Amino acid sequence: MSKIYLSTLFAGFVGLAQPLAAAPLQPEASTPAAEARAESPFLTQQAAAERASRVSRIAYDLDFTFTGEPDFKGTTRVDFELTDNRSPLTLDLDEARISALIVNGKSVTPQYNQWFITLAAADLIAGHNSVIVSYERTHSTDGEGLHRYKDATDGKVYLYSHFEPAAAHQMFALFDQPDLKATFRLTVSAPKDWQVISTKRETAIEDLGAMRRWIFPVTPLLSPYNFSLHAGPYHVWEDNSGKYPMRLFARESVASQVSPKEWFRYTSQGLAYFDRYFGIPYPFAKYDQVLVPQFIYGAMENAAAVTFTESRFLSPSVMTASDRENLSSTILHEMAHQWFGDLVTMKWWNGLWLNESFASYMEKLASAESNEFGDPRLAMYRGKRGAYRLDQSITTHPIEVPIASTANAFDNIDSITYSKGAAVLQQLRQLIGAETFRQGVNDYLTRHAYGNATLDDFIGALSKASGRDLKPWAQEWLYQPGVNSLRADFACVDGKISRLRLLQSPANPAYPTQRTQLVQVGLFNLTGDKLTLTGKADVTYSGDSTDVPALVGQACPDLVYPNYQDWGYAQVVLDPKSFATAGAHLAGVDDVLLRSMLLQAQYDGLRDGRLGLEAFIEALLLNTPLEADYTLLGQALGHLSIAKSYLQVFAKGSDYGQRITERMERMLWDGLQASRADNDRARRWLATYIDVASSKTALDNLAGILAGRVDAGGVEIDQQVRWDIVGQLNRMGTEGSQSLLSAETARDKSESGQLSALQSTVSRPDSDLKLEWLATIQALDGAEPYSRLRAAMSNLYPSGQESLSELTAEQRLRTLPALDKAGDRLFIRSYANSMIPATCTVASVARLEAAASTMTAVSASTRRALLSRLEEDRRCLAIRNRFEADLPKAN
Repeated sequence: MSKIYLSTLFAGFVGLAQPLAAAPLQPEASTPAAEARAESPFLTQQAAAERASRVSRIAYDLDFTFTGEPDFKGTTRVDFELTDNRSPLTLDLDEARISALIVNGKSVTPQYNQWFITLAAADLIAGHNSVIVSYERTHSTDGEGLHRYKDATDGKVYLYSHFEPAAAHQMFALFDQPDLKATFRLTVSAPKDWQVISTKRETAIEDLGAMRRWIFPVTPLLSPYNFSLHAGPYHVWEDNSGKYPMRLFARESVASQVSPKEWFRYTSQGLAYFDRYFGIPYPFAKYDQVLVPQFIYGAMENAAAVTFTESRFLSPSVMTASDRENLSSTILHEMAHQWFGDLVTMKWWNGLWLNESFASYMEKLASAESNEFGDPRLAMYRGKRGAYRLDQSITTHPIEVPIASTANAFDNIDSITYSKGAAVLQQLRQLIGAETFRQGVNDYLTRHAYGNATLDDFIGALSKASGRDLKPWAQEWLYQPGVNSLRADFACVDGKISRLRLLQSPANPAYPTQRTQLVQVGLFNLTGDKLTLTGKADVTYSGDSTDVPALVGQACPDLVYPNYQDWGYAQVVLDPKSFATAGAHLAGVDDVLLRSMLLQAQYDGLRDGRLGLEAFIEALLLNTPLEADYTLLGQALGHLSIAKSYLQVFAKGSDYGQRITERMERMLWDGLQASRADNDRARRWLATYIDVASSKTALDNLAGILAGRVDAGGVEIDQQVRWDIVGQLNRMGTEGSQSLLSAETARDKSESGQLSALQSTVSRPDSDLKLEWLATIQALDGAEPYSRLRAAMSNLYPSGQESLSELTAEQRLRTLPALDKAGDRLFIRSYANSMIPATCTVASVARLEAAASTMTAVSASTRRALLSRLEEDRRCLAIRNRFEADLPKAN
């Protein structure tokens, strides 16, 4: 920024948003001095609590100057009340070059460790304090703090902020913790052709010649991670047709791939729905959404300025139904956070799950009202499938877990946090009633508006609304890990049920909690090829065994489903008769939710050893072409891709593997051609065909599609499809694929295109190339931005290249502890999830077992990744052993 003299600086920060106490607050004589904060880049919960006990009524004035260059200048003024000056106070600021520090009008020498400034007790006042920090800092390139991106296509520079879980101090000086809410007033100087976007709309824009100064008013009280700032020559669309003004922003070079009509439609529908549901008007006056490059998450709920990752939400051609559902659900998820997360915010990061679970659940309720995407229950069940898998694993955890410091804030952000949490909220809503649940949520939001709250506050509001003590429910479901298996055990005499009971057991014996919940048991009988519902009963089960006398005397069923309509959260294990019926008659089930659950039961059977891989594949080949529902077609095709990945490991090069692969490819090609009148279905078939293709015929087809010689069921071959084909041809090492990669890289110079080129490159079956990229990944020298490293890591050793993976497996595992210690948390999280070697052999499992027994001092997230990898490798080996035992029969 242009140089600011101290007199101007002080004059520019008058008129704070809230009145400050006229007289200093006097500390009690017994107040102990706070312990010195640990020299660490992370903030512990204890240090945060100590700081929050002393600091209140915070107001920030922020002044930034952006030029588009790698560095920026900023000045922070923070005004706050302090209960006492008995000990120092820390102010968070990461890796800045401080040029001036003024504490209560006095210039002081910064005591600064590159993570936080320590304000000396002698410079502080018991009462109102004012601190001004002027500094320079380099923009981040890893998606946190204030990220800078230079567009390779036109050279334009774009900035956006991302502060969750605690990265605001990578942009300005502050108390970076969620329970120290504050107001923010903002001034930004930026190039003349830039837009500047934040929580509030600007009140003035001053012309400075080549620059403009944007002046923003004071925000409502916000947690730091909910505030944001985005700047650059963004293209902007506006819609003022609704109650709240809406804007949408994207880079100029990708603006043609944005469908603003769809964005504004889902946004306006969502704002209207949540206004009604919460009974509280949208709290931030305007609604901006910004598509940004190199974003590390799907989206972020910054108050009134939500960010979305480009890679998921650009549409190079007509949006498919899947694209629209993805867009709608993400918009609604982030919008729900504006009330639950932004208006009312968790006190500490252990409450992050409640924010995410609630938003995940509310997106489903809001989406169900529009009825645009088929049966809304399918979306809820889709999320639960992943939660069940993780919740029965060795790395499961309770929904509510302690978070020791900001280093651990994202350790447990997974399908348990999102989907299990949403599922138990659905269960709670059903337990107390839909309207009672809504009233409890309204009371919670009203009581804690613009403040912070805890899980006890939330449960207390619902307990009050329902007139029942929900703490026992919370203890059972939120504080205990694991999922329980649920199966029906029944007997029949003379064609009638003589006994039916529900058996509950822990899916993982390490977590033996038995739960109580309400489910619906459904009975089904075959009428020809159709499975028809012939009886049902509501059952509240608990303990090991619960009798269901209401169904005794009913006709002996061909199938019993003990969680019909998906009321409960339980890993259903079908009894042998029902399992066999489901496998043989899946297409005869009209209820799409039940059909989805029975399809999942087949995959669960593969994973738990009750079904061999060849039988699993035969069921898919039989039923997938008959699937009429678009969502379930995606589920079945996803299972087919998983089956093919197993084949690439178990049967690569074998006669059986070749025959089954060719049958898969023919089935997919036929499905593609049969769907040419339905673009959505055709694209789904084509995507799986590309993923599965490995025979010469299929790979030649792909090359022909790319060249325009082969018709792909009428599907428009847009840029994304082209990259999918180029990627598969290179992963398979097809002759001429490297030339195709070079041509496509020259054709598409966009950010997504360059990442696709990188993914295609590293996936090639070239050992020398893989060694070069492994060295680049492990160098930790900043030569490649995080977005490219992440893309390389996730594609370096794809399925089918286990022999190449083995060449570096020992080295990758041996160096894991050192990389875990040296790498930042973003890098190591991606590295551990992608690069720990597991090749589905006895030797691989033994290698991982040895590592798990010795690598106990690595970070929590890396330890979890290691144990998870071991568990999946053991499971893969068990599936392989059964497959190889059955292979003579298959041949």
